Amino acid sequence: MRDYVQIGIGREAKRSYRLRDISIAASRRTRDADEVSTSWRLDAFKFGIPLVTHPSDATMSPRTVGLVSEAGGLGVLNAEGLWTRYDDPQAAYSKITSAPESEATAVLQEVYSRPVDPDLIAERIRELREGGGTVAVRVSPQHTTALAPAILKAGVDVLVIQGTIVSAEHVSSDGEQLNLKEFIADLDVPVIVGGASNYQTALHLMRTGAAGVIVGYGANRYSTTDDVLGISAPMATTIMDAAAARRDYLDETGGRYVHIIANGDIETSGDIARAMACGADAVMLGTTLASASEAPGGGAWWDDPASHPKLPRGTFVAQAHARQVPLAAVLDGPADSPAGDQNLFGGLRRAMAKCGYSDLKEFQRCELIVTAGAEQ
Repeated sequence: MRDYVQIGIGREAKRSYRLRDISIAASRRTRDADEVSTSWRLDAFKFGIPLVTHPSDATMSPRTVGLVSEAGGLGVLNAEGLWTRYDDPQAAYSKITSAPESEATAVLQEVYSRPVDPDLIAERIRELREGGGTVAVRVSPQHTTALAPAILKAGVDVLVIQGTIVSAEHVSSDGEQLNLKEFIADLDVPVIVGGASNYQTALHLMRTGAAGVIVGYGANRYSTTDDVLGISAPMATTIMDAAAARRDYLDETGGRYVHIIANGDIETSGDIARAMACGADAVMLGTTLASASEAPGGGAWWDDPASHPKLPRGTFVAQAHARQVPLAAVLDGPADSPAGDQNLFGGLRRAMAKCGYSDLKEFQRCELIVTAGAEQ
């Protein structure tokens, strides 16, 4: 099978696959699911499940970040979200979730027009610290230079620099530059950066000294980035290309391992298993967590780009899931739904057990199948 296909005279396009285009081939060996480990490490921090939460205000609050930590994952709070713009964001949440869907984008733009308060950043980080677990916050590349001092002074464990597409050097509209390699070199905390959508970008971000690289831009059924920008990242190929970059970087540095965090088109336990089998070390979940009864959005979903003041990307959905269940059930069961949207990491453990693998690094070597029709 060729890697590229001709789409016109003198022009070729890369052949790429989505997660749903592939399946996992079970081996002849199986094992008990209780003997499977889904733990992983990021720098000095160990986690029980390979989860990094998408920093959406719809799902992440200081409370839910703490609950994710209790479940073994890494919860991430948005340092540019409602919790750092409003001392009490409940009125803002109510305004968003009660808006007619036809007016939701305008309401989001209005609510998020309030400036970020550095004092509130410090307060939220203090709340996260008191809640226990690893403290992680997200900041966009264009605001990293301005907000990072307040974030770092407050004492985070992990800094997440995330945008739709991130490069090793970001040039802002006012001409200021963020050189990630220089920035990360001066930090004492591990940094996760992304998103990357191809081999070269992933490799460049690894060379900045990042502990983890986010691949994909968080595409889901409500995302409009493809419609607005024409940019797409079929996740099976995107993850595998990043895994190849990780392997080459490992050789280049003589053993420095950078974790790959898959972000996009992951909504079920089967999607998580496929992402891990393609080479991801962890997954970034967003819309699936909106089904948690503790989610501050009350079942609604919106992403950070949905509130962009000039070019919003993403649809506000008042009820992203038919019903809500406790976050613990979403992540680790028990499930009362056969759709794969509950007991997400129990499903991953069962997939690993069915294939005979005992840990995530072994599972990355499992056999994959391209499903019928995907090669056309």
